[in-house]
Amino acid sequence: MKLTVIGHWGGYPKKNEASSGYLLEEQGFKLLIDCGSGVLSFLQEHIEAYELDAAILSHYHPDHTADIGVLQHALLIQKYLGKNSNTLPFYAHEEDKQGFASLTYKDLMRGTAYNPSEVLHIGPYTISFLKTKHPVPCYAMRIEAGGKTLVYTADSAYQDSFISFAKDADIFLCECNFYGDMDGSGAGHMNSLDSGRVAKAAGVKKLVLTHLPHYGDLNKLVQEVAGIYKGEIILAEKDLQLNV
Repeated sequence: MKLTVIGHWGGYPKKNEASSGYLLEEQGFKLLIDCGSGVLSFLQEHIEAYELDAAILSHYHPDHTADIGVLQHALLIQKYLGKNSNTLPFYAHEEDKQGFASLTYKDLMRGTAYNPSEVLHIGPYTISFLKTKHPVPCYAMRIEAGGKTLVYTADSAYQDSFISFAKDADIFLCECNFYGDMDGSGAGHMNSLDSGRVAKAAGVKKLVLTHLPHYGDLNKLVQEVAGIYKGEIILAEKDLQLNV
């Protein structure tokens, strides 16, 4: 699997960047994970929108969904230009009925419900889910393909269940929205120490910190995590590519 970070900011995109969005590729199958503000613009540095085979959503907060509408319009215009004749399946939970309904657009995008208690198969990927601690229903994802595993926490405060869920993951894409001396649990987010605790206990091979704060020295997050977790630690950044 190849992971490309399209956007990694929490809340809103930093200037000339994007909030949450990740492109995962395996055997030519292109899966978009979340679609926050700015994601469509920077996705096009790697692929055209009509080249997506599927998309999946963790939850319906705007920093994860803001570009879904413009993605729909991109697919529409590309259809008029004769480049797109497909219907993009967009997988999401149904606990937000209005949000889920908005995923279906003409014959260009189809909202497809996943059952979080069941394993989902999309192309070459096998995906399992874990409900997170967040103000709205949100699901972490464990994605397996080609004998490798990527775990994406989505948005969440710390919970012990992440340890077994992320066990031995090759890449742990973990939200880190607060510094170690801050308590993000009330907002439904983890701090650097929470991220490090999970990564260490789960024995993950590589930790990628994402959903980053807009203030402070981000290198401090890495330093704080490194006091707990001794594996490789990477700060997410636009266009970062990793082979899982």
